[in-house]
Amino acid sequence: MRSAHLVRLSFGLATSLALTACLGDSGGSGGTAASTGYLSYNGLSGLSYQTASQTGTTDSSGRFLYYPGETLSFNIGDLALAEGVPAREYVTPLEFFSDVRAALNNAGVDGEGLSTHTITEQQLLHDATLSNFTRFLMSLNWTENVKDGEGMDIRDRVIQQINAALPKLSGPIDFAVPEPEFTATGTAPSPANQLLAAICFYPEGDELCEAPPTQDEIDNAPGKPEEEADWDPDIDYSEDLQAKRDRILDSVRTLDVIDEEDARIYLTRELNAISTNLANRYYLENHVASHPASDTGIKSLEIHEIGKVLALSDLEAISTRPSDVVIHATDWQSGRVEYFVDGESGGESELILSFRPEGTYRWVRKQLRVIIR
Repeated sequence: MRSAHLVRLSFGLATSLALTACLGDSGGSGGTAASTGYLSYNGLSGLSYQTASQTGTTDSSGRFLYYPGETLSFNIGDLALAEGVPAREYVTPLEFFSDVRAALNNAGVDGEGLSTHTITEQQLLHDATLSNFTRFLMSLNWTENVKDGEGMDIRDRVIQQINAALPKLSGPIDFAVPEPEFTATGTAPSPANQLLAAICFYPEGDELCEAPPTQDEIDNAPGKPEEEADWDPDIDYSEDLQAKRDRILDSVRTLDVIDEEDARIYLTRELNAISTNLANRYYLENHVASHPASDTGIKSLEIHEIGKVLALSDLEAISTRPSDVVIHATDWQSGRVEYFVDGESGGESELILSFRPEGTYRWVRKQLRVIIR
């Protein structure tokens, strides 16, 4: 619909205090400081959030405060988006919907027989409700396009216009309706497009935020004289009014600007960034191990987490050449994998570990090259 304006519708203490003031009420749980979470990796600002103990608005980094075990509700102004979202370090739009969120816990299995969350994530990116929701959020970004490495910026000016327009929509915004219904334009635009049509993504007072000249105003205005010297700056000529109308209507956004593939690309890069960030926290002591063929005793390697005591929920391991190096045992509680050499000198194998840290559905992959000398 091209008629938006026709619808009148742990840091230091100082840093922690500044963050609390920005994000909301830090509440208290026996004096324990609240944890900081992030809405998407690159941030999604302007969403109001609430937990049992916290309220606030996400900042440019998408930060919110929570205590472990709490759930989140999110709004954009007066528009409710989600509730019952488990609070954790990273929350993405995939966790806004209960069925999608539940499916994330069903890990896929890759070609090597190891569990991975990425297969499930990519399958879920084709969920129609998630796609509608993500396209809607992206369309509210101040600069329209969400560039690689940047977050979404939903500004107060946009939120104020959303609140003013919501009571005037023909119906509620329902992300679960089929995509053609959610993105309908023309004479019967969807509520989501009606809302977008009521928002001007330019500073207050900009010409593009004005109501466009009507066709009657254009038809009744005098034509512009052929000679520029005869133009009167105090007269609105029909050509000028038509050009102004076109500029205003062309500035109106619809959901067609962001398609399903755009939504999948955005979500994929956010999810990949979170996975990379998580993986970088874990390490093995060595990347290569070397053992003589005669040493067939049990060896072990351990997973470590930088600056923390390791806490895993699951652990799997394979040897890519079990004729040379054999996995003897795995222990997810200690993060230890035991193996032994069973091949001749010159042989080698990769030990690939896939493990799921506590408190996340995501799996991390690490590997050790074992050389038999």
